[in-house]
Amino acid sequence: MPSKDKSHHDVEPSVPRPGDRGVNPCPASPEQMQWFRDAKFGLFIHWGPASIAGAEISWGRMDRIEGGQEHQTVPGRVYDELYKQFNPVKFDADAWMALAKAAGCRYVVFITKHHDGFCMWPTEQVRWTDPTKPRHYSIAETPFRRDICREIAQAAHKHGLRLGWYYSTRDWTHPEYLQGDNRVYNAYYEAQVQELLTHYGPVDVMWFDHAFGDWSQFTIENLFKAMYQAHPNLLVNNRAARGLNNIPPGRLHDLVEADWDTPEQQIGHFQTGRAWESCVTMTQCRHDSGGWSYRPGEPTRSFEDCLRLLVSSVTGDGNLLLNVGPTPEGEILPEQVEVLRKMGAWLARYGQSIYGTRGGPFVNGSWGGSTRSGNKIWLHVLEWPGETLTLPALAETVLSARTLDGAAATTVQTPTGLEVSLPTAQRNPLDTVIELTLAPAKE
Repeated sequence: MPSKDKSHHDVEPSVPRPGDRGVNPCPASPEQMQWFRDAKFGLFIHWGPASIAGAEISWGRMDRIEGGQEHQTVPGRVYDELYKQFNPVKFDADAWMALAKAAGCRYVVFITKHHDGFCMWPTEQVRWTDPTKPRHYSIAETPFRRDICREIAQAAHKHGLRLGWYYSTRDWTHPEYLQGDNRVYNAYYEAQVQELLTHYGPVDVMWFDHAFGDWSQFTIENLFKAMYQAHPNLLVNNRAARGLNNIPPGRLHDLVEADWDTPEQQIGHFQTGRAWESCVTMTQCRHDSGGWSYRPGEPTRSFEDCLRLLVSSVTGDGNLLLNVGPTPEGEILPEQVEVLRKMGAWLARYGQSIYGTRGGPFVNGSWGGSTRSGNKIWLHVLEWPGETLTLPALAETVLSARTLDGAAATTVQTPTGLEVSLPTAQRNPLDTVIELTLAPAKE
C-alpha cells in the first residue's frame, strides 16, 4: 500500500527550466499539468500474488525489513512463493478499463511492482541467480505467464484513459536492496522503470511510493533524466525520493517534489497553488489501515461515501484516486463494480461541475464546496446549515442560480456575503449542485 504522506503546502509550483526535460529535468509546466488538473478522477489498482492469501499487499509478509507489526500474517517463505499459485484466469483488462471509463475515471494507475518486489510484467532484469529461486520474480514465472501490464496498457489506450504506472522503489526481497552504496539495486530498478516507460506505448504518470536510505545511495537525478527522455510530458508524483535522508536543497529538492502532492486515506485541504491527489481505498478495513489489495470479508465504501470523497477532493482543487483490490481470479468485486457504475451515472449527469473545473472560489468545508470554470460557479451543498447557505462575498454579480436538476434557487448579494436558499423539496440529500452564472467582468 502507499505510505502515508500528510504534508503538502499551498505553494506556487516550481518554474520549469527551459530546454529538454531529459537534459535539464524539472517539474512539469502548467500546460503539461492541465490534463491532470482537468481529469479529477482516477482508478488505482493494487493487485498481485498477495491476493491469494487475502493479506495486505507486501505489508502482510512477516519477516520484512521495514515497517512495524501491523498486517504481518503470512510467513516470509510462504508469501514469497505465492507467485507459484497465481493464475487469474478471469482477468480481463478490457473489462477493467471499460469499467473505469464507465465510472467516469479519466486515468488509471496500475501497480507494476509493490514493496514485495514481484513484477506484474516479464521484466528482463535478473533478481536471483540462485537456481532454487525465480530468476526474475515476475508474472512470466507464474502459471498465468501473460504480460498483465501490456494488457492493461493496451486496454487503457483503447478506452481513451491516461495511463499511470505505480512502481515501488522499496524492494524488500531484492538481495542488493540498500546494500553498501546500493549500486547494484540502483541499476536494477532504474532499468525496470525504463522497461515500463519504453515497452508499452504512451505513459502519462509515474507514481512512486517512497524510498528509504540516504540520498547518496541513489542516482535520482539520472532517474528523472531518463524518464523525461522517454516521455517529455511525463508527470511524476512527490514520492520518488520521499523518505530519503539528506536530500539536497534547491533545484534537486524541487525536482523530487515533482508535480503533485499525495495525501493518503484522507482528503487534502483546500490548496490551489499546487496540484494534489487523495488516494483512498474502496475497501474500508475495520481493524487496520489497509484495504489496498484484496481483503476478503472487509466492507466496501458506499456509493454515497465515495461520491463525497470525490466532491470533497475536487472542491478542494484536487483529484481523487480511488483504489480497488481485485480477487486472486482477476475480478473486481461485484460490490465495487456497483459503486463505480453509480459514480459514472452521477458524473454523466453532473460532470460539468467536476471535470475541467478548479476548486473555489469558496473554501470547502462540512457544508460542501464549490468549483469554477469561466463565468460559472457550481456549489456542491452536501449539508445545508439551515434555511439559507451563507457564503463570503463575491466580486462578480450573480445573474442566475439553478440546480443542475432544473430548480430555481434564490440568491441575495450584499457587501459582506452571498446568501443562497432553496426549498427543502428541491434539495438533493446527497449533493445539491447549484449553478451560479456570473455577469462578465467589467473591462
